[in-house]
Amino acid sequence: MSIAEAPVATPAPAPSAPRHSRYSKEAFIASFLGWTLDAFDFFVLIFVLPAVAHEFHRPISDIAYTITITLIFRPLGALLFGWLADIYGRRLPLLADVIFYSVVEVLSGLAPSYRTFLLLRAFYGVGMGGEWGVGASLAMEAVPTHRRGFFSGLLQEGYALGYLLAAAAYFLIFPAFGWRALFFAGGLPALLTFYIRTRVPESEAWERHRPNARMVASAIWFNLSAFAYLAVLLTVMNLLSHGTQDLYPTFLERERQLGAHLVAAVAIIYNLGAISGGLVFGAISDRMGRKRTMMVAVAMVLFLVPLWIFPQRLWLLVIGAFLMQFMVQGAWGVIPAHLVELSPPAVRGLFPGLAYQLGVLLAANCAYTESLLGAHLGYGNALALVAGSAAVIAVFVVGLGREQAGLDLHA
Repeated sequence: MSIAEAPVATPAPAPSAPRHSRYSKEAFIASFLGWTLDAFDFFVLIFVLPAVAHEFHRPISDIAYTITITLIFRPLGALLFGWLADIYGRRLPLLADVIFYSVVEVLSGLAPSYRTFLLLRAFYGVGMGGEWGVGASLAMEAVPTHRRGFFSGLLQEGYALGYLLAAAAYFLIFPAFGWRALFFAGGLPALLTFYIRTRVPESEAWERHRPNARMVASAIWFNLSAFAYLAVLLTVMNLLSHGTQDLYPTFLERERQLGAHLVAAVAIIYNLGAISGGLVFGAISDRMGRKRTMMVAVAMVLFLVPLWIFPQRLWLLVIGAFLMQFMVQGAWGVIPAHLVELSPPAVRGLFPGLAYQLGVLLAANCAYTESLLGAHLGYGNALALVAGSAAVIAVFVVGLGREQAGLDLHA
């Protein structure tokens, strides 16, 4: 599969004073924190599905459906904020997006009814969908080329760190203050905007190209086949990720009869595995290549399913959960670098983020489907079925693609 280069603007002269070192640090920190806090706001809900269902007098499947709604609306955010990032630069759209999703998260904690909560989770999906593409392009255009895989893994594992922080908040806040307080805490990411506003410069790579609306549209049109492949790749990767994460706390609570503190502790442990996996496999991809690294990690997921679900002894289950997320997020750690490298220069804000979020959309029913399967087959069997199937498909889909590891993003 090839990626035809669309027409791009004539490169502008290089900035008069080099600022790559400072830019790399500040841009990466902003992107990492934006994705971490975005993930925190998303994952607080998965820990309190039963509590929210009880308050709104709905089955758990209805509350799980609000996760689906969030995922469905993420492509809209990727389209909106990604388009703005390619036309107006990465910095201001990232700032606006962080404010938007933070405000919606607080309002979710104030929701008086299920319908209002559902609507707010749709709006949150727009904000969550906008952050990844803008942040990934800002970060990957900043970091050194020869270490892009490592920083890709670090950036993506902001997602796992957000999950870990959500678990810690659940451990500390939920028993004393209830589920609404977790959403109020989700407003804290708005403070990140002060850092972005005062410390983060614009992307040098974007300044060199500065595409207009026609160039953005042309770049998408000339690369539709590559875009379609990336959307399929991200669909199976999202099935793998959400299929192993979203209902796992519910599985621990309902089938393993673990209390809130123990569920949170297990989640913290397996998210430490996720962070470790992203860093390890991201770094490996700088030497082994993006595709081969992802295929190894995903293949290992299939072999780990029995250890992840079926042990009756807690310590074995915890080891399985740690290793499962080490491999799942190990594969995901390669994704930011891989997608940005395969994106045409004129649409690096829009192309990777929209492909990512279309994959999210196509996998959006994962949590809802698992909850329905769980009601009939048991949550453990449902999770094992979805994760195993997604792993098999992902190995083949990753193998069908191409890569451009080490591409100069400033050219």
